[in-house]
Amino acid sequence: MDKEAGDRYYAEALDLHERHHGKIAVSVKVPMGTRDDLSRAYTPGVAAVCRAIADDPSLAYRYTLKGNSIAIITDGSAVLGLGNIGGVAAIPVMEGKAAIFREFAGIDAFPICFDRYFPDIIDAIRHIAPVFGGINLEDIAAPRCFEIEEELQDLGIPVMHDDQHGTAITVLAAIINACRVTGKEFEDLRVVISGAGAAGYAIARLLCCIGYQRDLCRRVGAIIVCDRQGIIHRDRRGLYENKYKFILADETNREGRVGTLADAVEGADIFIGVSAPGILTADMVRSMNDGPVVLALANPVPEIMPDEARRAGARIIGTGRSDGSNQINNALAFPGVFRGALDAHATRISDEMKVAAAHGLAAYLPAPSEDHLLPVVTDRGVVRAVADRVMEAAFAYGYGREW
Repeated sequence: MDKEAGDRYYAEALDLHERHHGKIAVSVKVPMGTRDDLSRAYTPGVAAVCRAIADDPSLAYRYTLKGNSIAIITDGSAVLGLGNIGGVAAIPVMEGKAAIFREFAGIDAFPICFDRYFPDIIDAIRHIAPVFGGINLEDIAAPRCFEIEEELQDLGIPVMHDDQHGTAITVLAAIINACRVTGKEFEDLRVVISGAGAAGYAIARLLCCIGYQRDLCRRVGAIIVCDRQGIIHRDRRGLYENKYKFILADETNREGRVGTLADAVEGADIFIGVSAPGILTADMVRSMNDGPVVLALANPVPEIMPDEARRAGARIIGTGRSDGSNQINNALAFPGVFRGALDAHATRISDEMKVAAAHGLAAYLPAPSEDHLLPVVTDRGVVRAVADRVMEAAFAYGYGREW
């Protein structure tokens, strides 16, 4: 993952997108070549289908694309590590997610990109929801992303902000397998998260069981979350202005540490970066416990490059990029989560379904290793393994529907 390789991928990506004018297209699944074909697919035959659905709306899952379709929705306010670049510039990322949905989960997904901080996005999503079987919120800045997701849980279809939960699911699976590799106990881990936005909050919430039923998840031994101002702690000024950071201050950092990221990582077993490039130094890695785990997931440039982290003593290193040997990316989670939710005709993606997805992903590898904590994204069996766990949890906890 040196600069030369990165520059090559950037150039090849530009060429790829120019040649194909993007990555996805709409295809037709039925014959359209004759008048009889049109009479069945369109008028007059389609009227019978419309009448049937009008009498019983659940038939939309049988007769239309609804049962296998996802809207990928963004306002472009927090795209990868590029920041607030807007809805138009976010199209390539949303297209990429749609391509992953189609290629690995067999799901039809379509990018819907609003302008920056579109004020009525919740109302807009409610109005377009009828055609879709699920909503994948993506690359929306915190704290707005939390509010949007919370407000839409009554839609009756799965709504998930993937930057939050897809990342948290994948990170939990990686930590479960890191414990299998290192022999450390999950409940003894000292964890530092760099980044208190969408992904950082969701990871902390899952690792601390914040809002989760106690019998559903396990809590790590200690966890500290850092943002741009340093360690989040109860006495820090300004936390009351952001209820989500206030929750983090209340539920994490039980030791009451203060200071910078360097102060936080001293003695830590695991570093999780969902923040900004280059902010973790070799000296910080050396200050961690012996054989630490460094998951530097900022994209496209991680918090520390793998070679530097390894020279500093990191035993296990993961990044979010596709060109590394140990990719920890939400692309391992979201196709299977939505596949399972759609197969269950689920009304939502619950906490139980998220935890089940993490354990399904971790268990997929019978023998994880330092350089292979999780399966590769292109492994065709991953989606089904995750989806089966999600579907099972959906029915077990009352979110699945038999039609």
